[in-house]
Amino acid sequence: MSWLLSLYQTYESNLGQVGVIEKKHNEQEFTLLPISHTTQNAHIEVEITEDGEFHSAKVVDKNDANTLIPCTESSASRSGSKIAPYPLHDKLSYVAGDFKAFGGKIKKEEPFTYYIAQLEKWAKSPYATPKVRSIFTYLAKKKLINDLVREKILFLDANGQLIKSWDKKYEALHGEKPTIFSVIAGDQESAFVRFNVYSPNKVLTKVWKDVEMYDSFIRYYQDSLGEEDLCFVTGKRLPCTDRHANKIRNAADKAKLISANDTSGFTFRGRFNKGHEVASISYEVSQKAHNALKWLINRQGKVIDNRVFLVWGNDDLDLPDVTEDSFDLLSIGSTTNEKKGKIFYTGQDFANEVNKALEGYRNNLSTKSKVNIIILDSATTGRLAVLYFRNLHKEQYLDRLAKWHTTCVWLHPYRKNAKDVDAPFYGAPSTKDIAYAAYGPKVNEKIVKGLMERMLPCIVDEKKIPLDIIKSAFYRASNPVSLEKWEWEKTLSVTCALINKQEGLDVALDNENNDRDYLFGRLLAIADVLERRALGSDETRATNAIRYMNSFSKHPARTWKTIQESLQPYQARLGTKAMYLSNLIDEVASRIQLEDFNNKSLSGKYLLGFYSQRHNLYQKKEKVNIDEQISI
Repeated sequence: MSWLLSLYQTYESNLGQVGVIEKKHNEQEFTLLPISHTTQNAHIEVEITEDGEFHSAKVVDKNDANTLIPCTESSASRSGSKIAPYPLHDKLSYVAGDFKAFGGKIKKEEPFTYYIAQLEKWAKSPYATPKVRSIFTYLAKKKLINDLVREKILFLDANGQLIKSWDKKYEALHGEKPTIFSVIAGDQESAFVRFNVYSPNKVLTKVWKDVEMYDSFIRYYQDSLGEEDLCFVTGKRLPCTDRHANKIRNAADKAKLISANDTSGFTFRGRFNKGHEVASISYEVSQKAHNALKWLINRQGKVIDNRVFLVWGNDDLDLPDVTEDSFDLLSIGSTTNEKKGKIFYTGQDFANEVNKALEGYRNNLSTKSKVNIIILDSATTGRLAVLYFRNLHKEQYLDRLAKWHTTCVWLHPYRKNAKDVDAPFYGAPSTKDIAYAAYGPKVNEKIVKGLMERMLPCIVDEKKIPLDIIKSAFYRASNPVSLEKWEWEKTLSVTCALINKQEGLDVALDNENNDRDYLFGRLLAIADVLERRALGSDETRATNAIRYMNSFSKHPARTWKTIQESLQPYQARLGTKAMYLSNLIDEVASRIQLEDFNNKSLSGKYLLGFYSQRHNLYQKKEKVNIDEQISI
């Protein structure tokens, strides 16, 4: 119940955002829903005068279709042939009293009679607004379809019945294809209608955006709720519900987090008699918690193959995302653009930068400052599960985030800034990039989301990175000929970060490190740079060092003999210009102990030595002879 309580508290802390329309980057609108409300995509908008007369109608543009509507417990979970009308806006079969007269098909009872009776109770209650009464007055006249046909919103066939689908035989009768057939998936009977009230004297707020309308239905519906029971979330006696919200991840999502409708199976038989005996949850808590979750997912959730990764704070919604890399954490795009990747943070300097980036989130810390991390996914279309939930103190979360970003670090060349300029950064890779490094960029998203879930405890709870992930990334980084150059460079840097999480080294070359694997990696890098220099920038083929890298990682001594022999023509071609690198090979090789110069397979340290040595040679360094500066 802790995740429900956290979401309920989040709703209570953001009551000022209820009904406020926000937009995503793709301009899609979303809002923190009031309780007893949901969203639907409308196809037709009908305007009613204040006197309850038809004014106008139009087909709703797809970009403006998302509509906030009141709902009851029954209508929010209706399916199949069940008759459960929404209180105000609904499908044509519910809101049109003349639906049958125009050929509308009804399986059992007429939905309109249930709809209009329910709307009448609201319109005649003390909570009703003038807009509700106006809409009820008009719909009670039972002439909606007649008016929509007259306005050329809906269309009839030669028998005066609603056209089921548009085909060529109707072109001669009606001309071009009507707009309504471009916005509905089925026939005209499936159209969803929303209502608005028009006034010639004043500009009225849209019904589905009117706070007064929200409050009117909430107060009205509260009076019709069931008996009180103990709410397991708040510990108070409140009207409870066994019907909980769906549409959690998106408007088409049918999966529910809480459901107990399998009374004939073995869901709780033998332990409980009724579903609510497992856990009774109040209607108010269920509505607020689910609405807060929907809002947070739309606002800041990350969805991978329908798996939701969400991080939020109870006193500060916007927090650094645990799944992102250090480039996003530090927002260093402008810095790397100005420096063009020549200056990078290392060691203590980088740790200071991370602390500065997180400092703003540490303001106003209190004992109540909490951070929530939740992962949701569904195994079927109807069931949604909480795969992971973690609630911890905000300062603890920021400390562990800082530790991750300062220990799982390496120099990464694959990011670009807002101006699409290469922006290398020093720090930790994102969990998604770790998945791509381990399994390739074309890996199935099910694998990606699984790895991202496995990495969370490594960051939040300081667990060790699973060995199979490191091994998989290591094998791919050691096999560059099977990858495109950009993909291998990215895989190499991410793998180095994972290995460095255990080793604690810097990108800067460690000339004092005499570890066998590290030295072998340095030798491979020097051979690669020497041959690349001899080939020149116009030659794009892989060097022998890169071609033999996979074999080198498994049999270093034997493979090094082959690589060094293949270097001789290039050393001869460069002449004295190869002296510095040739001497460097001798110097590094001489530091490997005789008993260590064998074919024992190399550990991940060799990749660190390879990367650091190659990076060192590609930077401008002070040499005895300026001609010996290495460039690429």
